[in-house]
Amino acid sequence: MAPIRAIGFDADDTLWHNERFFKLTEARFAELLRDYAAPDHLAERLLAAERRNLGRYGFGIKGFVLSMIETAMDVTDDRVPATVLRRIVEAGHDMLEHPIELLPSVQDTVADLHGRYTLILITKGDLLDQERKLAQSGLGDWFDGIEIVSDKTPDIYIRAFAPHGGARAGLMVGNSMKSDVLPMIAAGGIGVHVPHGQEWALEAAEPPKDEARFHALENLSALPDLVRHLGD
Repeated sequence: MAPIRAIGFDADDTLWHNERFFKLTEARFAELLRDYAAPDHLAERLLAAERRNLGRYGFGIKGFVLSMIETAMDVTDDRVPATVLRRIVEAGHDMLEHPIELLPSVQDTVADLHGRYTLILITKGDLLDQERKLAQSGLGDWFDGIEIVSDKTPDIYIRAFAPHGGARAGLMVGNSMKSDVLPMIAAGGIGVHVPHGQEWALEAAEPPKDEARFHALENLSALPDLVRHLGD
């Protein structure tokens, strides 16, 4: 493997909390629709709507809100009260305005690696929302490049790392096996999984077997030591 020159970081649930706000909003959604559907059934219908709508709306809060509205109409046979729809929209507003909370060790880890490697933030989702979160995080100045993409694929990683020695000289770290690890390995780089503890069902994937370019860490604070070890 080539020496590591660039490190890519996922944002949501790698640098700051994100999925917990979706879970809280899903619980709020279940309460709003409690007279029409059982929570488990509603969750299944919502997940199916999210899966259908990824190609239409992409990733992020706005698509999530539209999927909740669609699900509410479906489970009520289009009889959902306007007050419920308003509450769903308000829940989306709350998510878009929620302050950023960094995960443990993030600041120290990024500061440790800054200057020794090219650091790239590679995140998917709504452009305005991701820009807002990055600005509020205070981490923007630590990164040499920012990539906000509609999805994460091997081609995306090849393009993102191309100016920095290529994917084969790159490492991508994130909480999603499906989006952060597997496509980076397919692109020729190193994929590092740091689980968050809360995972969206559509991001679930099995880890690769017998793959030398795959590494798993319990938390982000272990990343600098791993990078140094890989450089030995």
